[in-house]
Amino acid sequence: MKDSKLTRRAFLAVSTTCALAGTAFAKKQKVNTANVVPRKVSPNEKLNIAGIGVGGQGKGDIMNCKSENIIALCDVDDKRAEETYYLLPDAKRYKDYRKMLEEMDKEIDAVIISTPDHIHAPAAYMAMMMGKHVRVQKPLTHTIAEARFLTKIAKETGVITQMGNQGHAGDGVRELCEMIWDGAIGEVKEVHIWTNRPIWPQGIDKPLSKRDVPPTIDWDLWIGPAPMRPYNPGYAPFKWRGWWDFGCGAIGDMACHIMDPAFWSLKLYEALKYTVEVLEQEGMNKQTAPKKSIIKYQFPARGNMPAVDVYWYDGGLLPKRPEGIPADEKLGDGDNGSLFIGTKGYLTTGCYSGDSRLVPAEKMKDYKKPDPTIPRIPEENPFKNWIESIKANQKACSDFEYAGPLTEVANMGNVALWAGEKIEFDVASMKITNVKKANKYLTKEYRKGWELPL
Repeated sequence: MKDSKLTRRAFLAVSTTCALAGTAFAKKQKVNTANVVPRKVSPNEKLNIAGIGVGGQGKGDIMNCKSENIIALCDVDDKRAEETYYLLPDAKRYKDYRKMLEEMDKEIDAVIISTPDHIHAPAAYMAMMMGKHVRVQKPLTHTIAEARFLTKIAKETGVITQMGNQGHAGDGVRELCEMIWDGAIGEVKEVHIWTNRPIWPQGIDKPLSKRDVPPTIDWDLWIGPAPMRPYNPGYAPFKWRGWWDFGCGAIGDMACHIMDPAFWSLKLYEALKYTVEVLEQEGMNKQTAPKKSIIKYQFPARGNMPAVDVYWYDGGLLPKRPEGIPADEKLGDGDNGSLFIGTKGYLTTGCYSGDSRLVPAEKMKDYKKPDPTIPRIPEENPFKNWIESIKANQKACSDFEYAGPLTEVANMGNVALWAGEKIEFDVASMKITNVKKANKYLTKEYRKGWELPL
């Protein structure tokens, strides 16, 4: 990047993250989105798509868009990305996404970001400020402040966005919403959401020992906006998610999937405030997320929706099985899922909102699902939906207007873990009103040169 000449749009995008900015200055910067003009693409054209983070999950994400022109691939780890490079030999390769966006500004239409969580916001912000449509893996961002920021930037730039919680494109979550809204279980008073994550180490209270950096990895770029620490394979490529500097733990991995049915069907996005408290946790520390936890959200009434308590369980912890549901009857998908408790019965759905059904199973025998009222996504394919939405210049499913608030609610569970006491969040002001010191956990410090103008 030092030797490259910044394009005008690239300069506008990254000027607030230059090394001379500093966090305090960056926060005072006014972000000017007025000159951002995404290129119009006709339905008959193929998009020029670039990938940022193309190993592991990123390989699947970029290959799901192979109907278009994949023109550039960026990954800090050549070994991790080698299979994707093999499958897409004609795409130009980069290690630094900033250099890729600068050099290929006029060619790239859209970007898929499948990096660790701490890179999501910086990469998406730069891409959007350069008029690129973006698809970002879940959780949308590392912090609450970043989620609010990206939601704002997406709206102002007019780019087409999508978060990678693929279940939101499925028929299952739509059927669940229609069943809830049709009164299938009466008024919903409680929702219990659980996951078998973490399936990687957590509860580690000290940094790992220094190891030699593999020659295929640019460790400085991998660290990005996080505080610098020596390389250890216990961080990358897979186990980063449990470390607070890079990921959001079990909540970050799964809540945007499993919490989505409750968020949509119960219109939790309409709540003006809510509380969050940790009921149980094991192993929480400053380095990593806990080994397991139970977290309780309380949402007040929203329109015609009554107040509801939403419980999150991870680390293998499970909710108590209600009376009347046989012990051998599976709830959710078993290890992952959610259970809705209403005044007239129970409803369960899977990790990605598949197989939404009344329980016990006998309740479904004579139940007729309501006629569809929510438009279905063709082929239940989020990637195709994002691509076609760009060409039609219309909203994609799980765009940032929806995904930003969902990510805020999900990640607020981690804020409660850090706060150590019950917190009340005012949505409009983005402030914790009862435990003022906890507001610092809504954002974070950025390594010099990687600041965002939040």
